[in-house]
Amino acid sequence: MNYTLPEAVRNILEKFEKEKFQIYIVGGAVRDLLMGKPVSDWDFSTDAKPEEILKLYPDAFNDNKFGTVGIPVKTTSEGSESVELSSKPSSEVYEITTMRKEGIYKDHRHPVEVSWTDKIEEDLARRDFTVNAIALSSDEKIVDPFKGQNDIKNKIIRCVGNPDTRFQEDALRLIRAIRIAAKLNFEIEMATKNAIAKNVTLIKDIASERVRDELFKILASENHYEGILKLRETGILQIILPELERCFGLQQEGPKHDRIYDIGEHSFLSLKTCPSSDPLVRLAALLHDIGKPDTVQTQADENVTFYNHDFVGGKIVLNIARRFNLSKKETDKLYKLVRWHMFTLDEKQTDSAIRRFIKNVGTENIDDMMAVRVADRLGGGTQNAVSWRMEKFKERIQEVLKKPFSISDLKVNGKDVMETLNIKPGRKVGEMLQKLFEEVQENSAKNNRDYLLARIENLES
Repeated sequence: MNYTLPEAVRNILEKFEKEKFQIYIVGGAVRDLLMGKPVSDWDFSTDAKPEEILKLYPDAFNDNKFGTVGIPVKTTSEGSESVELSSKPSSEVYEITTMRKEGIYKDHRHPVEVSWTDKIEEDLARRDFTVNAIALSSDEKIVDPFKGQNDIKNKIIRCVGNPDTRFQEDALRLIRAIRIAAKLNFEIEMATKNAIAKNVTLIKDIASERVRDELFKILASENHYEGILKLRETGILQIILPELERCFGLQQEGPKHDRIYDIGEHSFLSLKTCPSSDPLVRLAALLHDIGKPDTVQTQADENVTFYNHDFVGGKIVLNIARRFNLSKKETDKLYKLVRWHMFTLDEKQTDSAIRRFIKNVGTENIDDMMAVRVADRLGGGTQNAVSWRMEKFKERIQEVLKKPFSISDLKVNGKDVMETLNIKPGRKVGEMLQKLFEEVQENSAKNNRDYLLARIENLES
């Protein structure tokens, strides 16, 4: 292996070794080191008990019964990492866990009891997948009892031991297997894949927030399309997003249509071609036609239509957002990207119409809405990502954004209204200005003083 351990990691290894404790780097960190990838999470396993770890790091924190102690790590001003402890874990945290064996599991998620061990092989035996069941000792020797290095070489995700047992212990592993495969661009070994499909209903026992986090990690990966495909192939997607499964087999047909894909296939391809790397935008691309099954109609001319599917789809994604416990900001964005994705691409629209589009979508979401539109376009089989009309429309949006408009921007004011109509200050002045403002919103060319003064007289008469 060709790698350099961060200073903070080396300090931890040396400190435990000095105190005569075994200490190993474990999990995804070792896997990533072996693959030459950047390490995002450093985890350690030791034969030191939690209370002994806390003696080494008195200000670390231990808030669970599974022997995990968290050590906050901050970055020094020079840019190198150092172990700098505080009672509040506000920085990156390195987790050090006492080597353990686990008994039976409850709720397909947590072991009822754990017992300590001083054998790293026993600790590795409880882990999920072989690529994560490799340890690196303080003297940098590899411990690999389940041939995880071979699986890394062959790009395989395989359960440690019996896959049925692994998934029944912790059902979150069902989706984790696919998330790790998507992250690494690996395939899932057949026995492991079959066990996922066999035990798929166990995913219902997992908190929706945990499922959401794994789903978003899949959507954030470079191989997000392949990951979502695997979720459907194994039956997981049908459980966590049943609304999407209804789109498969639903075709927009008729004399006026020549569609290549059904709605489900189109949704998947829209995800694949979405130009945004934001997982929430990618989710919107996947779900943008989610309202079509509820709005499908066959017209007298035999054409299949989905009128108002954007409106219905918006309501559906609000339910999905609640199920996944998305934040208010995330919910609002997902809703807008689905609800308003059928906007009219017409560069000749009035300023007022453009402003309504901006108000509906939100200024902060305009680029993301365009990304969903591109995904919709490419997902339908169109070769060009952006049409000339979309480019013109985007130019119009920028023009309107550059000239924010309010009543105070009118070329006439309340004094002009009072003098023209020979009236005193009052509600009528405001009402007249509002009428003028609405006209100018529709056509900015009308914001001309002579025109508006004449218009005041005409509106009054």
